[in-house]
Amino acid sequence: MRVIEFNARFGDPETQVVLARLRTPLGGVLLAAANGTLADLEPLRWSEDAAVTVVVASHNYPGTPRTGDPITGLDEVAAEDAPHAYVLHAGTKRDGDAVVSAGGRVLSVTATGEDLTAARERAYRAVDRIRLDGSQHRTDIAARAAGA
Repeated sequence: MRVIEFNARFGDPETQVVLARLRTPLGGVLLAAANGTLADLEPLRWSEDAAVTVVVASHNYPGTPRTGDPITGLDEVAAEDAPHAYVLHAGTKRDGDAVVSAGGRVLSVTATGEDLTAARERAYRAVDRIRLDGSQHRTDIAARAAGA
C-alpha cells in the first residue's frame, strides 16, 4: 500500500472510510497527539477488512441544496446492516421526532467487508434502505477497484 496524498478532515468521507478500519482506540491516539506523546504509543492496529463510504446528498447538490426533507430508513440500516454498515450524519438536524436534511452532503454510509466487493455491496444495500426525497449518490464508488 502506498499513500499518494493525505488531505482529509474527520468529517470527510475520505477519513471516515479509513477510520472504519482503525482498531486502535482513536481517543487514545488523539490524547497522545494533544500531549505530545505519540512516539510512546504502540503501532496503530488496523483491520484487514476493506471499507467503502458512499455519500447521500440532498436534492440539487452541489448547487443550492434543498433542506428540510424527512429522512427515513435509518433505523432499518441500524437493525439490518450493523455492525458491518452504519450511517454518519453530516447535513442533518432534528425536527421534533424526525431527522431532516440540513445541508448538501447529508449522510455518509460506511460499510466493511472481507474485500472491496463485500464492503461495496453492504454499503449500497444500506444506502438503498434510506429514503430522502430527491437525494442522490454516486453508484460507482469502489466499482473499478472491486472489479465490478
